[in-house]
Amino acid sequence: MLRKPGPEQTALEMVTLDELVPADHLLRKIEAAVDFSFIHDRVAGLYCPDNGRPPLDPTLMFKALFIGYLFGVRSERQLVREIEVNVAYRWFLRLKLTDKVFDASTLSQNRRRRFQDESVAQDIFDRIVEQAMTRGFVSGKVLYTDSTHLKASANRNRFDKAMVEKSRADYWAALDAAVEEDRAAHGRKPLPEKKRQPPVVETKVSRTDPESGYMVRDGKPKGFFYLDHRTVDGRHGIILDSFATPANVHDSIVYLTRLDRQRERFDLDVRAVGLDAGYATAGIAKGLEDRGLYGVTGYRNPTPPRPGMMRKSAFKYDAEADVYRCPQGQALTYATTDRTGYRHYTSDPDQCRACPLLSSCTGNAKAERAITRHVWQDARDRVDAHRLTTEGRFIYKRRKETVERSFADAKQLFGHRYARFRGLLRVRWQCLLAAAAQNMKKIALLTASRAEPRPA
Repeated sequence: MLRKPGPEQTALEMVTLDELVPADHLLRKIEAAVDFSFIHDRVAGLYCPDNGRPPLDPTLMFKALFIGYLFGVRSERQLVREIEVNVAYRWFLRLKLTDKVFDASTLSQNRRRRFQDESVAQDIFDRIVEQAMTRGFVSGKVLYTDSTHLKASANRNRFDKAMVEKSRADYWAALDAAVEEDRAAHGRKPLPEKKRQPPVVETKVSRTDPESGYMVRDGKPKGFFYLDHRTVDGRHGIILDSFATPANVHDSIVYLTRLDRQRERFDLDVRAVGLDAGYATAGIAKGLEDRGLYGVTGYRNPTPPRPGMMRKSAFKYDAEADVYRCPQGQALTYATTDRTGYRHYTSDPDQCRACPLLSSCTGNAKAERAITRHVWQDARDRVDAHRLTTEGRFIYKRRKETVERSFADAKQLFGHRYARFRGLLRVRWQCLLAAAAQNMKKIALLTASRAEPRPA
């Protein structure tokens, strides 16, 4: 007999919060595998010990933020509403069913008043990495680095044009020394003393978020973005570093500094690195060799010449004679080394004027062809050759299984397509906490898989 159901929402039941959370829920696995107790001690110095109203427990606050990243909740107001009704979230935060959930403004006010640099987020991220290392999920032998873009919270049509300095390379001091050494070896006088200044270029600056960068890259959308430069370990893809910059900062600018930080902070015995073509520069190659690392980079297609003109590859470098030889056999001899680290090799105009390939070789009014070669080009050639070895092919192939997979998960599952906040500091917080959340999930799943009994 069909009956009309009665109201059951007000019925009293004897139940514990633990019984309402599924046994295989992700938050159960994270709670069992990750220790959050260090957070309280890390931020205790930022709170007044004997004055003011009782604050929101910092461990609870950060665990709530991690829930937002783990389940792709981009809005903090929406996150608070989800915590109010989700039993698993309350269980993870140790809130009873009758406990009042904090207001969303508590998160924003803490961020504005108390956490005014990225040191807390960086320390929390580092401690999560250390827990992964303790469990044996990090080898530190092969590291993979790449960057991905996050759309800034800014209208791309609201901007001003301004002259802005380009980013400073972290190997400039070594390059200056190499230039002086190279000029001395060729019998040239030292360059006049001059403080190296970054080149100044005209670019678009957002009115909404001036700290974002206007990105113009092949195959990428144009607009205001940030870049997340991320390094992952080759064993299980644990993220070892995350560093946000404006999108107009080249990938290679910050790479060596962040690499040194990881090696020192986690005491890693790095043997090799896998990088895409954006890192295929002479400065990176020299830096890797100086650190004794086996670098594997992607192929970088040089800028093609004008239609009908010969490529630079048609000229062969003779290392013993330190000259370039053109297809007709003429030697292009050394002229000078400029401040940017490039040697200039020039041809003899008298021989070029009678050459049958002159029209396809140069359009110079003096009938002179010039070739440039970086002072660290030999290091780049050696690193480029690693890509063709059996070991190099294997290392480069694993990029898509490690760092590219990490970015794909971040964008698809952790809301990493968009910058949730405005300003470089807050975006760095987002990148670090999102990476920490990804590591937590991976640690929890790997720990759970170890504990599961294997079938006979």
